[in-house]
Amino acid sequence: MHADDPLKNEPKVKADDNSGVSRRDFLKISTISAAAVPILGTKVVQAAGEPVKVYGPGKVPVELTINGEKHTLQLEPRVTLLDALRDQLEITGAKRVCDRAECGACTVLIDKKVVYACSVLAIEAQGKPITTIEAMMQGETLNPIQQAFVDNDASQCGFCTPGFVVAFKAVLDQTPNATPEEIRHGLSGNVCRCGTYHGIHLAIAQMTQKGA
Repeated sequence: MHADDPLKNEPKVKADDNSGVSRRDFLKISTISAAAVPILGTKVVQAAGEPVKVYGPGKVPVELTINGEKHTLQLEPRVTLLDALRDQLEITGAKRVCDRAECGACTVLIDKKVVYACSVLAIEAQGKPITTIEAMMQGETLNPIQQAFVDNDASQCGFCTPGFVVAFKAVLDQTPNATPEEIRHGLSGNVCRCGTYHGIHLAIAQMTQKGA
């Protein structure tokens, strides 16, 4: 035997003198209205009193400037910059290792600042210059930082190396005469799981012509 519906026999509660809407009808209307919002695809919402555009959930046009070249893509707003680089553009120097902004293997520069590509949405990187490890070579000639890593056996499996090199470049771009301590600090967000830190310290010493 089913319990009685507690709303079945309720008297109508009017929103105003002329509405004639029962509590039951009001709840039905409210539920339908709330469900309609995501279906209709709201494009603008109010946040802190300001209108903010809402993108998705489908693909939207995204324009990225990578290593001086513009790329126009169709991406879901949830796609990270790392996924856009590797899966859409086949720019694979930035590596997917931890995928949670902890190891630095996916390090790139956005507007000359070090970022983890796995923790930035591609749609957020629009309108800013993006630099990856691919931009550091001049033809077949290695960048001096890359050469220092080669000279000092500063890589083993190589997955972390692009991130280290890009972070290294960021330090020297900002502080050309950086000390070994300043460089080590700049590389502190990068992890080498193979433990080739001795070679990395030697590469630092080579670049600064000082003891590591």
